[in-house]
Amino acid sequence: MTSPSSSSATSHTLAVTLGDPCGLGPELAVRALADAPQRYEQRGEQLLLIGPLAPLVRALEGRPRFFEVLDANAGMAEQLAQRGPGAYFVEPKGLAGLDYPPGEAAVSGGLAAGRSLELAVRLAKVGVIQGLVTCPLNKACLQEAGFAFPGHTEFLAEGLGVGAKNVTMHLCGPMPLPPKPGEKPLPTLGMVLRVSLVTTHPPLADVPRLVTREAILRALKHTADFAARLGLSGPIGVCGLNPHAGESGRIGREDVEVVGPAVAEAKAAGLNVEGPIPADTLFHFAARGRYAAVVAMYHDQGLAPLKLLHFGEAVNVTLGLPIIRTSPDHGTGYDLVGTGKAKLTSFVAALDLARRLVG
Repeated sequence: MTSPSSSSATSHTLAVTLGDPCGLGPELAVRALADAPQRYEQRGEQLLLIGPLAPLVRALEGRPRFFEVLDANAGMAEQLAQRGPGAYFVEPKGLAGLDYPPGEAAVSGGLAAGRSLELAVRLAKVGVIQGLVTCPLNKACLQEAGFAFPGHTEFLAEGLGVGAKNVTMHLCGPMPLPPKPGEKPLPTLGMVLRVSLVTTHPPLADVPRLVTREAILRALKHTADFAARLGLSGPIGVCGLNPHAGESGRIGREDVEVVGPAVAEAKAAGLNVEGPIPADTLFHFAARGRYAAVVAMYHDQGLAPLKLLHFGEAVNVTLGLPIIRTSPDHGTGYDLVGTGKAKLTSFVAALDLARRLVG
C-alpha cells in the first residue's frame, strides 16, 4: 500500500470506476497501477478507485495492496483532504458481500457498475474529482440491475445535468504523457487520428434526419475545445455526409443544405474548421497531421478508419461534460479475465489522456 504524506501537494483527484467487476476492470486497474506508487507523488495526484473490494483483491493475486481503503460512510472530500497524493479505494454502499463471478455476465456486475457511477457523479458534482476513467460495463446487466441507461455516456450526461443530446462522442489514438524532467523521451508516434461523431448509434437509415445544423455545430465546438486543451493548432476537418461530399448537390442535398451552412456558421464564430470534405480523402490527410481532428457524420464513417489504425489502443472521450471522462475502447472481456492476456494499451491510454487533460 502507498504511504502518502498529507504534506505533499495534491494537484488533482482522478477517479477510476471498475465497471463490471466480473470483467476486466479490476485486473486492468491492478496491472496498470500496482507497480508504480511513487508516480502519484511525482504527479501530485490522488487516484480514487471506485467499485467492490472483493474482485479487486482477487485481481491482486497475492500482491500487496497499493491503495488505502476509505470509509464510504464518511465524507469523501474530508478524507481525501487529510491525505496527500496516492492511490485510494472506496466501495459504494450495498456492494459488499455480493457474488461477482469472474468472467461471467451477472446482475451483480451491473449493480456494481451503476452504484460506482452514481458515487462518481456525486463526487464530481461537489468538485471532489476532476476527472473520471471508466472501465467497461455490460449494458444489459446495467439495465437489468435497474439503471435505465444505454451506457456510460448517457448515465454521466444525465447525472451531471448536461443531457445526452448535449455531449459528443470522441475517439482518438493514444497520446502518452510527455516525459518528466530526467525521464527518457518516448518514441515518436506514427499516424494518429482523433474523431468526433455527430451521431452515435442510430440505424443508418435514420442518420440523414439526425445530421442537423445544431448537432454539427455542437460537435464542432466540443471538438475545437478538446483540440485546444491538447495544444493542437490545426483545423478541424468536417466529413461530408454523402460520397464525394455530395458533389455540389448531385449526390444528395444534405452537404449543401445542412453540413456546408453549419461549417460556414462555425467559421463565422471563429472556429478553425474546413469542410465538408469527402471522407475518403479527409482521413488520409488527417492521419498524416494536416487536421487536429475530424468530425464525422456517423459511426462507421468515423470509426472504421480510426480502428484500422488504433484497434485495441483507442480512447473513448465524452466531450461536453463538466469533468473529464475517458474510457478504454473495448468491452468487458469476460473471456480474458484471469488469463493475463488482456492488453493494457487502451486502459493506459485512457489514464494518460485523463491525466493530460486535468493536469
